[in-house]
Amino acid sequence: MGEADAINRVPTKKNPTLYLVATPIGNLGDITLRALEILRSVDYVASEDTRKTGMLLKHFEIAKPQIAFHEFNEERGGQRIEDVLKQGKSVALVTDAGTPGISDPGYTLVQRAIAANLDVTMIPGPAAFVMALVLSGLPVHSHTFRGFPPRKSGPRRRFIEIDKDAPHTLIYYESPYRLAAFLKDAQEALGDREAALANDLTKLFEHVERGTISSLLGWVERQAKLKGEFIVVIAGQ
Repeated sequence: MGEADAINRVPTKKNPTLYLVATPIGNLGDITLRALEILRSVDYVASEDTRKTGMLLKHFEIAKPQIAFHEFNEERGGQRIEDVLKQGKSVALVTDAGTPGISDPGYTLVQRAIAANLDVTMIPGPAAFVMALVLSGLPVHSHTFRGFPPRKSGPRRRFIEIDKDAPHTLIYYESPYRLAAFLKDAQEALGDREAALANDLTKLFEHVERGTISSLLGWVERQAKLKGEFIVVIAGQ
């Protein structure tokens, strides 16, 4: 075996391990060879949505028992995964799309594994907010990922205002149903800054809309129907 082959081999861990496995954010061709190898080698797959993960596994002809792990069963599901690991089994944690631990309870599972002195590692891959940030055309060297804002206007406005004076590029996730309301609150809280909206990244209808917050709000209001979650990228102060 040559040196390059040795470097590219996925290390086989002797101890039961929790693997955080990043999966495609849209285009299934973006899955990595390491992700596939780990998904094939583990005993269980812990999934945010077992139906969606089942479709992913079926596409790549992988058959594994799944454990549901999401925000509504975080404690119960986390305990079950910990118990499985302590029984000597390995588990791969995946989210609906992208990197586990970003806008899902994956970080609490990592904390649980660390506290229990269990092995935990990660198979890196796609993250939607990173792609949106790069495609926005805004500065990328310093940025703050803020995740999903509160659903109601008052708390959402206060959430946005926290970063009013921050020099960093700001990144948010938002539902299509609240996108216009979010942009209105963002304009009031931050002023009419340069920004971008990203949607359907890596898919057939991938779209990035760039402009001021007010122009993006106008674009949103002209759309007959919006689908899928949006990434909102806003320039820092």
